Amino acid sequence: MTKVLLEDYFEPSCFTISVKETGYKKHAAQLAKTAINEGANIIVACGGDGTINEVATALVGTDIKLGIIPIGSGNGLASNLNISKNNREAILAIKAAKSIKIDVGSVNGTYFFSNTGFGFDADVIKNYEASERRTLSCYIKASLTSFKNYNKNKKLVIKINGVNEVINPFLIFISNSNQLGYSFSLTPKASLQDGLLDVVLVPKIGKLKMLLFGICMLIKKPEILPWVQCFKSNSLSLLRKEGAFFQSQIDGELVTIKESSVSVTIKSKALSIII
Repeated sequence: MTKVLLEDYFEPSCFTISVKETGYKKHAAQLAKTAINEGANIIVACGGDGTINEVATALVGTDIKLGIIPIGSGNGLASNLNISKNNREAILAIKAAKSIKIDVGSVNGTYFFSNTGFGFDADVIKNYEASERRTLSCYIKASLTSFKNYNKNKKLVIKINGVNEVINPFLIFISNSNQLGYSFSLTPKASLQDGLLDVVLVPKIGKLKMLLFGICMLIKKPEILPWVQCFKSNSLSLLRKEGAFFQSQIDGELVTIKESSVSVTIKSKALSIII
């Protein structure tokens, strides 16, 4: 997005526009903080869920509105908010500046706005990030690679909420949004404004059950499988009793958590976002 292009929509006599380009990972977070110090009323993230996460993190708890121009690969949060992938329509929505307050998830203090997960989905993101492009075909290829290598040389024992002990769970998925990206969903009933996280817990399973789970994900009904637990909660604690580290994904970015315990919580209506 160039400043000249944006001035076709935002008259210089009424709006002051600043365009900042990212040069590396986490740069968007720094640029957002700079924009805050410059007195911005609206800060727009132009990218995918990872870029949105960086910018939105700087805005949590402020009155500054987040705008989104979704030009990423999955665009899960934008899809949940029905933000158009057409640049012109997205820009006009930002100009109208109609906003809502949404909840914000936290993993040991690191914010997420769409979802976080441990297990298979983190493996998928690991393989996805290793691919040369961010496309649906690469995502499918990454999923197939994760399926092929599932549970090789892995030993992880997790205690959930101090009660249930799970050995090598296939998936622990925690979502604030009803979209994963690419129109996939594990939590189709999730809400960005209910003050709750939607949790999907899948224990260690064989590859046949993995295929069944994949089919149910495609039809957005994972809860129909008897071995899948789906519930809502305002917090979740994970204690690693055995294993080297938690491998997780946060808003589609691979994150290694070296702490033995993980606390997942939610901040109610902590971010203003333009819809």
